[in-house]
Amino acid sequence: MNREQKPFDLRERTKLFALEVIDVVERLPRNRTADVLGKQLLRCATSVGANTRAAKRAKSNADFISKMGTVEEEADECEFWLDLLEKRGLIPSNVATDLRTEANELVAIVVASINKARAKR
Repeated sequence: MNREQKPFDLRERTKLFALEVIDVVERLPRNRTADVLGKQLLRCATSVGANTRAAKRAKSNADFISKMGTVEEEADECEFWLDLLEKRGLIPSNVATDLRTEANELVAIVVASINKARAKR
């Protein structure tokens, strides 16, 4: 996803990130390593979107911060699984780089949101 195509809405952006990861995981070869690493990546990438939605419905500032903390952790975890998939030659470097960049940008956005929420306390 290039910069011009990235939606402003974080919920939409995290959903698109999850859909891109789903596409990558669906194209992985069928072997034990790819299955395990792909499942881990799929779990954390979809969790980013699901927890972003949950954070929007937070009952309090503390609840929002907690849920966004989960989003931060899951987006960061995506980078780890992408690194392993790339190092094992299971996904092309350009695909891994693009998804890692998006995961990194999502982490930065989420951290900024958390910091802003903490400042409101």
